[in-house]
Amino acid sequence: MNPTLAEPRTASEVLDHVWENRSAVPARDAYTMTLLALARSNPSIACLSIDMDLQDHFSGELHRQFVDLGIAEQNTIGVAAGMTVSADQVFANGMSPFTIARAFEQIKIDVAGADLPIKIVATHAGLASGHYGPTHHSLEDIGAVRMLPNMAVVAPIDAYQTAQATAALARTPGPAYLRLGKQGTPSPFERRPEFELGRAQWLRDPGRVVFIATAPRPNLVAAEAARELGERGITAGHLNMHTVKPLDREAVREAAAHAEVVVTIEDHRAVGGLGGAVCEATAETGGPPVKRIGVPDVHYDLVGDEGHLLDRAGINADNAVARALEVVS
Repeated sequence: MNPTLAEPRTASEVLDHVWENRSAVPARDAYTMTLLALARSNPSIACLSIDMDLQDHFSGELHRQFVDLGIAEQNTIGVAAGMTVSADQVFANGMSPFTIARAFEQIKIDVAGADLPIKIVATHAGLASGHYGPTHHSLEDIGAVRMLPNMAVVAPIDAYQTAQATAALARTPGPAYLRLGKQGTPSPFERRPEFELGRAQWLRDPGRVVFIATAPRPNLVAAEAARELGERGITAGHLNMHTVKPLDREAVREAAAHAEVVVTIEDHRAVGGLGGAVCEATAETGGPPVKRIGVPDVHYDLVGDEGHLLDRAGINADNAVARALEVVS
């Protein structure tokens, strides 16, 4: 990680810095800067790392608030639970494909079941580390975690929203999963947006089609698909569902009230994640058909960079437009 991350900034200064560099700063760096700033001002915040280089920034300055557990995901979650005896908030950091899958039992019992103030922060989500192959794909994490009681699931759209989400989670009791990628992505915002956990953001007003996306790259796909449909004379809305749990059901109902079709987009399996959550919400209240775009329900054993693997899975604007046009023409 960049050594400048440890510069002594306040949380407000971090937000300013990330906003000014929002399309250049990786989300994980925005998270690190924000957590450092929060921990400096609050000695009751603890940080645990699963061999994630955070020691470069925490161990010298905040050594009493930091523990590196090494590559030991299950043990880290257990230690995080124990640290809540003396810490008001514990942030446990690792890589998504391992932190969630390997430690799922500990998350289920020690974190969700006990309703403890532990924030599990995992980078390399989705296909961000696809060049290492299927061992490093993280395509089941949203579905797994959102089934657990008490757990919030948050996947910010960019670096600035990551900083906002980190600050919000530090103020929120109970457990959560903060899902981050690896590389920086373009920000969709021209003006500073408000952020509230559990409240989705309309990036484009609802129309005959509504794209609902979570995480950076699926939202880029949704934005491109909405623009393309607009150029064809078909109104298309775009909803950033940064919090998959608790799902903003009111926003889903608003989408359903306007749209002839809803298309969900995620860098996750097409079953169990955002698409499943939206289908559950629309099934309970009635609404238009929902087309889900995600990784197919197969063993996705391809190796390649993130963009290539997303495209091979059909997580692209051409497929999003085509799925919408199956209903709207």
